[in-house]
Amino acid sequence: MQLFKTRPSITQLQLLIWLAVSLLLFFSYLPMDGAGQSAVYTIVNTTFYAAIIYGNILFLYPVFYQKEKYVWYVLLVIIFLVATGVLRGYSTLLIYNTFFAKTPEHISQKAIINYVSGGVLIFIMSLIFRIAIAYFKLKQQTEEIMIQKSQAELNLLKSQVQPHFLFNTLNNIYYEAYREAPRTAALIERLSDIMRYFVDESPKDDVAIGTEVQFIENYIALEKIRIRHEVVVFFEKNFNSDLRIPPMLLMTFVENIFKHGIDKSSEQNLIGISLVQQGDYLFFKTNNAIHAEVASKRAAGFGIVNLTKRLTMLYGSNFDLKIDKSNNTFAAFLKIPIA
Repeated sequence: MQLFKTRPSITQLQLLIWLAVSLLLFFSYLPMDGAGQSAVYTIVNTTFYAAIIYGNILFLYPVFYQKEKYVWYVLLVIIFLVATGVLRGYSTLLIYNTFFAKTPEHISQKAIINYVSGGVLIFIMSLIFRIAIAYFKLKQQTEEIMIQKSQAELNLLKSQVQPHFLFNTLNNIYYEAYREAPRTAALIERLSDIMRYFVDESPKDDVAIGTEVQFIENYIALEKIRIRHEVVVFFEKNFNSDLRIPPMLLMTFVENIFKHGIDKSSEQNLIGISLVQQGDYLFFKTNNAIHAEVASKRAAGFGIVNLTKRLTMLYGSNFDLKIDKSNNTFAAFLKIPIA
């Protein structure tokens, strides 16, 4: 019999572990204390074990140890273990004297020391518990990435209806247009390059940064023909031509500019784009004016949300993504590692 129809989640695995711990405690108490008393002691001790483990992995470890506050971490762990040990000892005694004891008993110093010592062992277990959770999270994220990649490849295959026929047709149209309207022919060429990028480059894990920049520039050129007035784009580029990055990683910001940052009735549409490599990081910045009419029509999208999820899967927490809206300017900033 299967407990779960699909692979259990991290939360479900933790519940199974705590269920197993509870059963182990219950049956270890049962020969001496009976079913009722064993059940109560199981609940009390499991609660304190959980408090120690999650108190460390969810609060003490990330807030103090990971931020290199080692002295504070050690002091607070000691205080925490002593406090939980004392509280556990007095709680257990209070329950025993109230419900099970024939004559009230008093807690001894030795018993308190034993409860604190037991807490130390549980604390050590919390470190193992944390490593296990981190492992399962990493494995789950890896599987999600593989599933998304497989789905993307499947969708791409479904959408490729004779792409070479389409590209050859576009090339023929380009040569015909070049004799009559060179500007139109140049736009057809850019459209062909964009389509080739989607088919040939976007399924890859990484692409040459020059290819990514060319894709962005082609997109900008095609977007500009839809706008009545001239759009001035300042594009600063300074990077190693051998650099490779994940495809479509920079496109969200540029796409948002033309969706939400352009006033088609204005003659003053200025866009600033900067792609600069500094040391082991790549910095990508965009800025554009916020137009009142455009801002009022702006709808909430999922581009930035989806980009954040993708960045997290690619780089964990080793990236910086910021959005700033001030002084009637919309600015986006992205910093990713390249080493």
